[in-house]
Amino acid sequence: MIQTIIAFLIIGLILTGILINPVLVKRRRNRLKYRPFPPLWNAIIENNLPIYLYLSPNEIRRLQGHIQVFLAEKQFIGCRGLQVTEEMKLSIASVACLVLLNERGQYFPRLRSILVYPNAYFVKETTSIGKYVVEERRVARLGESWTNDQLVLSWEQVKHDIDNWSDGRNVVLHEFAHQLDQEDGKAEGVPILQSNSDYTIWAKVMTEEYQQLCNDVLQGAKTVMHSYGATNPAEFFAVATETFFEKPHQLLSKHPALYEQLQRYYQLDPGQWV
Repeated sequence: MIQTIIAFLIIGLILTGILINPVLVKRRRNRLKYRPFPPLWNAIIENNLPIYLYLSPNEIRRLQGHIQVFLAEKQFIGCRGLQVTEEMKLSIASVACLVLLNERGQYFPRLRSILVYPNAYFVKETTSIGKYVVEERRVARLGESWTNDQLVLSWEQVKHDIDNWSDGRNVVLHEFAHQLDQEDGKAEGVPILQSNSDYTIWAKVMTEEYQQLCNDVLQGAKTVMHSYGATNPAEFFAVATETFFEKPHQLLSKHPALYEQLQRYYQLDPGQWV
């Protein structure tokens, strides 16, 4: 009898913890978001996020809040001898948190650590080249998002993208778009949307736009989005996100339906920032 009571007490404590924890997390995040934003951080972001001063005062305030939560919850790890500085953390966080301005309240829940290499890094990649033959080779990469708990970035590429905002290429936006896509455990180019009814129009527009990009790439036509988006639907969403934030006017002009879907999802209109 005593063992049964103890078992029920343990189960009760576990259930209570499960119910209370989200409330505690939300309170802690709210405390972080509304702390005074350090002036030095603000100066660093002004220098490293080209569109920062074009945001509305409300967007700047919300972005600052998200950055404070992001930096408190995510671990940065320098690789290959790199010492991760405060400037590096803020530069990465400020770009990553742009995709959180839709206020979904999630802070890349699967992500725990951000690995930062000084420049391109190499990974072993296995590919099939025949029915019974596989090939292993070393491939240089600038970033990748893993479905478990890590994201990898090249600091050299991050700096390059900061200096070349508006070229439609941004490794931070790209990899954190993958994080949004992977929240449900799958990478299919479909993030978690606001309502079930949104998925139908999302699927229609994204499928049509992805197929158009694939056709344009095959025909050698000039495209607003980078050709890497034709790799698969997951890469298409990531590349479309880069283009949405960095080349909003071109994307709106050439692909209004795609722009509308991204605008609805991110709850932003980057065209007003430039």
